[in-house]
Formats: sequence, C-alpha cells, structure tokens
Amino acid sequence: MAAVRSKICGITRIDDALAAVEAGADAIGLVFYAQSPRAVTVQQARAIIAALPPFVSTVGLFVNASRCELGEILDAVPLDLLQFHGDETPADCEGYRRPYIKALRVKAGDDITASCQAYAGASGMLLDTYVEGVPGGTGEAFDWALVPKGLCKPIILAGGLCAENVADAIARVRPYAVDVSGGVEQGKGIKDHAKVRAFMQAVRGCA
Repeated sequence: MAAVRSKICGITRIDDALAAVEAGADAIGLVFYAQSPRAVTVQQARAIIAALPPFVSTVGLFVNASRCELGEILDAVPLDLLQFHGDETPADCEGYRRPYIKALRVKAGDDITASCQAYAGASGMLLDTYVEGVPGGTGEAFDWALVPKGLCKPIILAGGLCAENVADAIARVRPYAVDVSGGVEQGKGIKDHAKVRAFMQAVRGCA
C-alpha cells in the first residue's frame, strides 16, 4: 500500500504548524471562515506560512466565501491549495489559478460517485461527517462503509479521526490522504503536540 498523505487542519499558531511538520505531516490547513473557532486572520496565516520549511503544502479552507473575499485573501496569502467546505458549485470553485479540493459532508443515501464526477476540475474530494448546520470540524466520524470503491478522484478522509482509529479508517477506506483537526487538539485551534505525533505515527504505520 502506498504511503497515505496527511494534513493537520485548523492550525492557528506557528509552533503548532512546526510540530505538525516535524511529526511528518505533508500539509497544514488554515481556516478562513470567521465563524470557526479555528479561524485565522490574513496576518496569522502569513506568519505561519513564512515559518514553514520547504515542501510543505499550505491549504486554505473556505466556506461559501464570495469571490471578492477569496480573491483578496489569495492576493495576500501564498496558499498552494484551496479547500471548499460549503455549498459551492463546481463553477464556484474554479478560476482562482489554484488547484482545489471539494469537501462532501457524507450521510446515508448520498451519491458520492456522482458528486466526484460533478466536480471534474477538483484535484481530490474530502469526505467529512454530515452534521446539520455545521460545515465541518465536528469531531464525529461517519460510517466509512458509505464510501464506494473505485472513485474517480483521490479521496481525503476526514471526520472524527484520531490516533486510535486512523489505522482502521485507512485499512477500510484506502484513502489517498487523511485530514485531522479536533482529534489532535487540547482545545479549539490549539494542537496537542503529543497527539499530533501519535496520529502521524499511526498513519506512517499503515504504509
């Protein structure tokens, strides 16, 4: 099995970003959604990115942001990848000169295959847990059996992952990557470095 890539999301502090990288994370996620307890300002994001070593991907998470708002952030923050976590249509995700991934909030009855086909321009699809009224970061896992085999896009698995269950999740879903936020925190937006290391050790153990 190929190495599973990983993103530590909801980073708000430089030391947390560096701890994630030191533990082996491939990417860090920065939340540009004011209603999230893990939201960062442009200034915070710029400082975090400036502190990173080479070859670490920076991902900006957006929820139903206007094109104007998103464009202003992209002018100020050197993000590598966009993550759309709201109700954005395929057209809403295009035109930013950045690759993007689209998050799907998974529940029973969803046609994940059709959604992957609809977002033809996406670099990958992130599968998170559906909780009514909450765009993500719930800390709850969904039924991994709902993920069909042979999807046309690389799958990033999210939702309630932690060091204790990520190996099982990888074995069952075989995702391209895993994404964690709350499962490695001591508080909203504050990462627990020991949990980050334990999570990354569990991911690496699946290779």
